[in-house]
Amino acid sequence: MVMLGTFAIAVNLDMHRVADIAWGPAFAAVAAVTFGLSVGQGNTGRRLLVTFLTVIWGLRLAVHISRRGRGHGEDPRYAALLARARGNRNLYALRIIYLLQGALVWLVSLPVQAAQYTSRPLSALAFAGTAVWAFGLFFEAVGDAQLARFKADPANRGRIMERGLWRLTRHPNYFGDFLIWWGLFLVACDGGWQATVVSVISPLVMSVLLIKGSGKRLLERHMAGRPGWDAYAARTSGFFPRRPRRG
Repeated sequence: MVMLGTFAIAVNLDMHRVADIAWGPAFAAVAAVTFGLSVGQGNTGRRLLVTFLTVIWGLRLAVHISRRGRGHGEDPRYAALLARARGNRNLYALRIIYLLQGALVWLVSLPVQAAQYTSRPLSALAFAGTAVWAFGLFFEAVGDAQLARFKADPANRGRIMERGLWRLTRHPNYFGDFLIWWGLFLVACDGGWQATVVSVISPLVMSVLLIKGSGKRLLERHMAGRPGWDAYAARTSGFFPRRPRRG
């Protein structure tokens, strides 16, 4: 429903970049709905925990993407995608962007859904997952904030961001997202082997998307050729943080 509502807004604005804003709230909606449906079935502590973690992450991401896109036109990625449309452009967007993202939300949110229905009491594994989630949120939020400050300075126009967390990895925000979903998976695993089996596809899919799919790979293709990019890429980790190489 979140993605369909966003589609209606996008058609009215004639701008489909708003689909990115809906990504986080769609997960928050899944968490809220399954929290309500699982009353009397799952452990209350785990239900509250996984709902809180998902909603906080989803709303922060929505606010960040909304601020980042303010005053800009259509996202070049969506413009290029919709240029291939045959027939009605909006119906093509509905299929390729909104329905596809809706299916991904359902698939990736499996740990959130499974955790709501497991009745086992919370154990150390749930708290370990929360710690992984928190470290991921730190990397994602701080990386986003550092990049936003860098871009806001006109003196940095055309330059490569290589400060703060961006010295340790070329994609601190994507690495943070990676940790968030592995953390939520651990919270789901705390409910038993059934939840583990159901949920494991989620962090695996997110890892592939972030590293090989629409995350790192596409962004680096866009950045290739910019002044200073090759030297930055040579000394800075492509995903997992580490000290930059010398020379």
